[in-house]
Amino acid sequence: MLKEPHPGRVKTRLGRGLGMVGAAWWFRHQVRRLLREVEDPRWRLVLAVSPDHEGLASRVWPSHLPRIAQGRGDLGDRMGRVFRDLPPGPVCIIGADIPGVRAYHIAKAFAALGDHDAVFGPSEDGGYWLVGLKRMAAQPAGMFASVRWSSADALADTQRSLGRLRIAHVETLRDVDEVGDL
Repeated sequence: MLKEPHPGRVKTRLGRGLGMVGAAWWFRHQVRRLLREVEDPRWRLVLAVSPDHEGLASRVWPSHLPRIAQGRGDLGDRMGRVFRDLPPGPVCIIGADIPGVRAYHIAKAFAALGDHDAVFGPSEDGGYWLVGLKRMAAQPAGMFASVRWSSADALADTQRSLGRLRIAHVETLRDVDEVGDL
């Protein structure tokens, strides 16, 4: 999931310390590096873009990668839409602001879905950099309801919403939200 790298519209908390132009520049180059790192023949890489129309037509991201619109709503609404709209089978969603993500992390997450219903890649701040679902049955109702986004409770809130599903974790990685995270 990623946004167009426009100053003041992406990585605004980072921009408060680094400047909005610097934050957008960092994000654009971080995403390019991330895409090179995680593009792999073992899975299909799809860009879930925002804002919808601009992201679908963007020339910033590699043209050979398919794109889908994130749509409206909070992060949970948008991730839920990605899970619902893609063809059946396992799906992992990752954030674009995690410098440490490598293809082997993604492979471990898909492997974990072999005997689990969901997988998370926790981040050091209490959120998560990856969420994956096996998606063999209907998505849990309210999976992302009542999640306190951008807080130390985001992972715990999301896991709670999954009820009795079998949950696995992969490595904890650090995301970049503020200049101190760099």
